[in-house]
Amino acid sequence: MEASKLYSRLDKDFIKPGMTDDWVSYMDSIRRFLSDNFKVRQMGLVCDNSHEIKRVYTAVFPTDAVLKEVAKSKDALLFLHHPSIWDITKAPEVFQQMNPTLLERLRQQRDSIYALHVPLDNFSSYSTSTTLAKSLKVFQLKPFAPYGGGLAGVYGKTRFKTREELRKMFRKAAGHRISLYPYGQGDISNGEVALVAGGGNDIKILREVADLGINTFVTGITALNSYSQAAHDFARKHRINILGGTHYSTEKFACMKMCEYFRKRGLLCRFIPGKPGLEDL
Repeated sequence: MEASKLYSRLDKDFIKPGMTDDWVSYMDSIRRFLSDNFKVRQMGLVCDNSHEIKRVYTAVFPTDAVLKEVAKSKDALLFLHHPSIWDITKAPEVFQQMNPTLLERLRQQRDSIYALHVPLDNFSSYSTSTTLAKSLKVFQLKPFAPYGGGLAGVYGKTRFKTREELRKMFRKAAGHRISLYPYGQGDISNGEVALVAGGGNDIKILREVADLGINTFVTGITALNSYSQAAHDFARKHRINILGGTHYSTEKFACMKMCEYFRKRGLLCRFIPGKPGLEDL
C-alpha cells in the first residue's frame, strides 16, 4: 500500500480537530529522526522512511525488542500507542527515548513509525479504555474523562457483583497480578464500573467517577507515591475501589485490535507483545 495513503487514512480516522499532545519537548536526543509533521503536531507520522508499506506491526511502547523485531522486515510500518518507552522506576523521567542506533537501522530498512497517543485513547471501538472494558466483560459503554481534546475513559455495566470477582477477571485478561486498593465497599454499586486505561489515577477523573455514583474504578498505574498520594486520598474519602493492571497491560488490547484495522485494508499485521511493569501497581 502506498505509505502516504495509509498515513492519510489513519489521520482521517483517528485525529480529530483540537487534539493536543506533548512528546517532542523531551525527544531532543532523537530529533533528527522525527518527521517535520510530528515535530509540529506531536501525533501521527513519527519517522517517515517508506514509500510503500507491505506489512504493519503494532506495539504499546517502542522498546529495543520491538524495534529489533520490526527491523527484520523492509517497507514495514510500526504503529505505536506511545512514541517513547514507559518506565516508572526512572521517575521523574518516566518516558525514555527510542534507541537511535535502532532508529537508524529502521531508516535503512525503509521502515516507518506512526504513533497515536491521545487519538487512540479517545472513545471509539479501537480505544484503549473501550478495548480494556470489553476484555473485562464491561458493556453498554459511555465515554467520560476529557483528555487532550478527546474522552479517554468509559463506564458501563458488568455482570460481576463484587470487586473480587472483577479482580479475578482482570488478572486473567492481564496475565499477571492486579493491584486492589479497597477503599470502598466490596459490592460493585449499581453494577457499574468506570475505566481509564493507562494513567487514570487522577483526582479530576476520580471526581467524575464519584459524581457518576460509581464505587469501582479500573486503571493501569496505581502505585502509591508522592505523585499519586492525593488521588489515593480522594478515592479513600469518597469510598472508591481502585484496581490497577499496569500501563502496558491496560493498553495492549487497543494495539491488538488495531491489527483488525490494518487487515481490513489488506495489510499483514502482527502485534508485538511487551512486558508489563509491575512496579506500576
